[in-house]
Amino acid sequence: MTDPATEEKKALRGQTLARRDGLDPQYRVEASLRIAVMGAAAIDCGPGDVVSGFWPMRSEVDVRPLMFALRERGARLCLPAILDRETIVFRELVRGAEMVDMGFGTVGPGAEAAVLDPTIMLVPLAAFDGQGQRIGYGGGYYDRAIARLHARDMRPRLVGIAFDCQEVARIPAEAHDVPLPGVLTESGLRAFPARL
Repeated sequence: MTDPATEEKKALRGQTLARRDGLDPQYRVEASLRIAVMGAAAIDCGPGDVVSGFWPMRSEVDVRPLMFALRERGARLCLPAILDRETIVFRELVRGAEMVDMGFGTVGPGAEAAVLDPTIMLVPLAAFDGQGQRIGYGGGYYDRAIARLHARDMRPRLVGIAFDCQEVARIPAEAHDVPLPGVLTESGLRAFPARL
């Protein structure tokens, strides 16, 4: 029997990704640059911070300008690397490093790169709601990676990255879901209600 929440999330994922795919490519470029400018102003970051970002795939926000702005403030950068069907780690991104295929249409640093623990995570998503619930791409990689960091008493600051068109009215929350305290879109950084 299929779980109703899982089916609802699958439908919402398809709808929001279709809306995102339908954005004019030039709009996506301009919106990504607005996100970078607003994010650089809104995200408290400096030397000692480790920022995990992501190399954009398909019609995602291009978060690279924001990542590079945060690096200019002294942050170290890292990207997710898929190790197996359950696990991602975050490998350091340095200038001139060779990028390798990570699957799912994205690239990242190779196995020789240092594995880092992010203090700030720029989190990709398919959809989000006004309570900070997110739908990823269905693999659960980020939820598990965040849970592993929490188990080690590490609490990275989580910032979802999306276009405005990816917001939905409500996402059904499941026990494994990690809500976001904020999402950065081309309209700015939105903070969500604190949870008890």
